Amino acid sequence: LVHGWPQNWYAWRLVMPALAREFEVIAPDQRGIGLTDKPTDGYDPGTLADDLVALMEALGHKQFAVIGTDTGLPIAYALASDHAERVERVVLAEVPGPPGATPSPPFFCPEPFNNRLWHIAVNRLDEVNEQLVSGREDIYFGYEFDIQAGKNKLPDESISYYVGLVSNPESLHGTFAFYREWDAMMAQNEQRSKQPLTMPVLAVGGEDSGGEAVGEAFKPLAGEVQSAVIPGAGHWFAEQAPKETVTALTQFLAPYRDEESAAPGSGVHAGPAAT
Repeated sequence: LVHGWPQNWYAWRLVMPALAREFEVIAPDQRGIGLTDKPTDGYDPGTLADDLVALMEALGHKQFAVIGTDTGLPIAYALASDHAERVERVVLAEVPGPPGATPSPPFFCPEPFNNRLWHIAVNRLDEVNEQLVSGREDIYFGYEFDIQAGKNKLPDESISYYVGLVSNPESLHGTFAFYREWDAMMAQNEQRSKQPLTMPVLAVGGEDSGGEAVGEAFKPLAGEVQSAVIPGAGHWFAEQAPKETVTALTQFLAPYRDEESAAPGSGVHAGPAAT
């Protein structure tokens, strides 16, 4: 399970117990996020995907399924593209295609889209974003959690937890580091788009957020694309509609589960991916 921004493994907490009844569930914090190390470089999707391959190798998994949402989508896409021999199935959520592999939205766009996308340009800035947000983390990140939620807002205590994760200089730098590699990501994804994904793909969008646009964007990028829209959910679908999310994920992963049913082990691993 590959989380998005500005979250960590905790974003999956409401779906992990149910998934763990059928699968072994691994939910790491990405490089620069939460409890994982925060080096100064290595935040492009290719390197972050390599991190996850190394993690799965250390845990003894040669093949596995991957679920990535938000910033976790380009990481999961890189993992499925660059390490296709390792990935049996992939779920890609809440971004209408990996940046660089699909057309970018216009810089000047209608207000509803601007409200959801403006943070990308700000997050890419060097230093000034950290200077502006430091001490105002609740305002900056609180706005994101509110505007991306749609009608079904996250509880205040969940938002406070996420804000607390980034309310120190090292973590604040780490949470912007992915966005500062945007040009590298686009160049990487342009190359990846030339070779469609060969494993089954499930594209997921919240009803009040990505919706069907996620699936439409991936049709040129993969040979077998299924789509699921999570009712009653915005961008934070795993927290807003956990039962519906588990249903969609379990149905898609069932053939993988059946293939792996003879393999030992089930349960949950969450937290740091590196020390």
